[in-house]
Amino acid sequence: MAHLDFEAPLVELEERIAALKELTDAGAPEAEAIDKQIATLAIQAEDLQRKLIADLDVWKKVQLSRHPDRPYVRDYLALLFDDFVELHGDRTFRDDPAIISGFARFEGEIVAIIGHQKGRTAKDKALRNFGMAHPEGYRKAIRVMKLAEQAGRPVLTFIDTPGAYPGLGAEERGQAEAIGRAIETMSKLRVPVICTVIGEGGSGGALAIGVANQVLMFEYATYSVITPEGCASILWRDGTRAAQAAEQLRLLANDAKRLGIIDEVVPEPAGGAHRKPEIAAESLRVRLRHHLATLGSLSSDALVAQRYQRFRALGAWQ
Repeated sequence: MAHLDFEAPLVELEERIAALKELTDAGAPEAEAIDKQIATLAIQAEDLQRKLIADLDVWKKVQLSRHPDRPYVRDYLALLFDDFVELHGDRTFRDDPAIISGFARFEGEIVAIIGHQKGRTAKDKALRNFGMAHPEGYRKAIRVMKLAEQAGRPVLTFIDTPGAYPGLGAEERGQAEAIGRAIETMSKLRVPVICTVIGEGGSGGALAIGVANQVLMFEYATYSVITPEGCASILWRDGTRAAQAAEQLRLLANDAKRLGIIDEVVPEPAGGAHRKPEIAAESLRVRLRHHLATLGSLSSDALVAQRYQRFRALGAWQ
């Protein structure tokens, strides 16, 4: 497992535990004593894990939201859904691998799935452009949303992107128009829409698939109008002041909940979702099940009205 700098002491403990377990598996004569040592080290590791997380500042939590082993959309597809069928292409230009879309079964119910995918290996990261979608990615998402609406199926989206791709080709093909059209389409969908921020939620690239009846966010995810690096570059012409910008952006889950940007914070296992993805997925399963049942009882008109009022209330001042 990859690790961040502040996780180094914990990783060292875990490596010692793993080495001792190898000895017991190999039938070492002092197995009983080794087991006791393992139990002691495991308690120390749990205590250290809690302490490390409790002491994290905002910038370290931003790093945690970008952890290279953090579960991505494909991981949640494997842990939460069955019979996933991926749909490719926007029927205009090409397929964009930065956006994964299609249909799957969630506890027996067919749902539409749309999400950013960053990629694990160097080759896959390049293929998926680090989760930064081109306009054709958002047009593909629109196509799947409309198909879900025609079939009367709920739409589940998963946000994990530093932002939409700002390259010349993307701008030439109408990046802003594609994002705007995606936002417009989501606002009018006559089926339940649930969005979950699973890692980074950056700028319009996140909002393009984030207009939902219920917006959930994992405990150590981030959600903001811009990355801390981009904010620092604009405000101070100095990208190295990203940590300072992160403090000002109020991009953590608790901030987003307090400001009404999201509806619910999904708890993660101690140390972050990357340490126990199965537990993180089960936490999300419970909340998705609840919200699908609640939204499923609303009429199409009520769903659209609730979504409209939810986003109209953002930033309201009394």
